[in-house]
Amino acid sequence: MPTALITGATAGLGAAFARRLAADGFTLVLVARDEHRLAESAQQLKLRYGGAVETLPADLSTEDGLTAVESRIRDGVDLLVNNAGFGHPEGFLRTPVADELRMLKLHCEAVLRLTLAALPGMKSRGRGGVINVASVAGFFTRGTYSASKAWVINFSESAAAEVGHPRVKVMALCPGFVRTEFHDRAGMDTAGIPGFLWLKADNVVAAAMRDLALGRVVSIPDPRYKAIVAVGKFVPRNLAAQVSARIGR
Repeated sequence: MPTALITGATAGLGAAFARRLAADGFTLVLVARDEHRLAESAQQLKLRYGGAVETLPADLSTEDGLTAVESRIRDGVDLLVNNAGFGHPEGFLRTPVADELRMLKLHCEAVLRLTLAALPGMKSRGRGGVINVASVAGFFTRGTYSASKAWVINFSESAAAEVGHPRVKVMALCPGFVRTEFHDRAGMDTAGIPGFLWLKADNVVAAAMRDLALGRVVSIPDPRYKAIVAVGKFVPRNLAAQVSARIGR
């Protein structure tokens, strides 16, 4: 049985990945901060799909949490989904620097270290995959969040080019607005976001798995957002930043 390790696995895209991969026959390793919620998620997945589910409580914005998950990945995983992340309700000038640094540790350092923990074993076995969850925001300028997701995209492209094995794949997944707990937990007001821009988590995961199988390095899992990113390349960056800020407000 192949093994998949998913960070941020108890809600949103992480939970959707867990459902899809359990249905596909993967043994799961679920990583999240909330031990009680992890146990509940694991029990539900076992009852529904019948596969093995391991839980690993860890806060990836801490050194202890990162070290624990690195160690488990080096024991062997076939698919790593770096999904854990969060957003801030305010711009970076109104956000405590400690909170910004915690975001960078989770979005950048954790993605770097866990990917590097996974790839040597995958290369030696001759198979494996890493999905780093970025965002369409990474193609635009919108504070620390979009900057960190731009890093995830660039890093994933670089890692995919460097890994040099056709059966070891690294991909950045770049969804737009997804119906999850993400915005509520960040205290963000989403009332002004048009309904047609919202995506379903299960659909995003289905597109991601398809694109990974096809060997795509960057996955934008919806035609609407593909068009937005394509148009954005021709819009002056200062204008795109102003539009992004208006949407954010």
